Amino acid sequence: MKVIAINGSPRRTGNTSILIQTVFKELKAEGIEAEEINVGTKHFRGCLGCMKCAENLDGHCVIRNDDLNDIIDKMKDADGIILGSPVYCADISGQMKVFMDRVSLVSAVNGNIMTRKVGASVIAVRRAGALTAFHSLNSFFTILQMIVVGSTYWNMGFGMEEGEVLQDEEGLQTMRNLGKNMVWLLKSIKTAKLPEPETKIEVFTNFIR
Repeated sequence: MKVIAINGSPRRTGNTSILIQTVFKELKAEGIEAEEINVGTKHFRGCLGCMKCAENLDGHCVIRNDDLNDIIDKMKDADGIILGSPVYCADISGQMKVFMDRVSLVSAVNGNIMTRKVGASVIAVRRAGALTAFHSLNSFFTILQMIVVGSTYWNMGFGMEEGEVLQDEEGLQTMRNLGKNMVWLLKSIKTAKLPEPETKIEVFTNFIR
């Protein structure tokens, strides 16, 4: 099994990454492969609303001059996906929002390719806005029919300067518990006999208006 973490922070080794790696420690202890991909330093163009992904049906975005499609391929092969973001202006980072916009539409119109993958949100915050950002990330999971895993508190850690989140013991414990719960859910799904999910290709009107 494999989990991909998408880090929306422009700080490659900042507080968001520290929290993700704390979750990873629990996953790796149980033999689950984990990879962190940073999108916070990338310059992704926003969704064009062109609906070419619904016409081409190749599981990719029509914008080809960045590596978003390579990341989509990795997400398709993963069993679990973590989305991590710092809080900017009381919500997720702009880089993460652009990433979610494009990936969610590609997934939805190409047979719901993220269905029943395990999803977990991770938030790094200085003071306020964490729950808004947390709900934004979870909205990605729920509209794509993914299964959201929680912890003993909302999945956030407090800190501003790089590494400051290490002083938030409750936040770190929340991440450790999140990792344990993610392991349990991934293994439970792996051994469950489930009916095949609905893969009817639809263009959801709530994406494009």
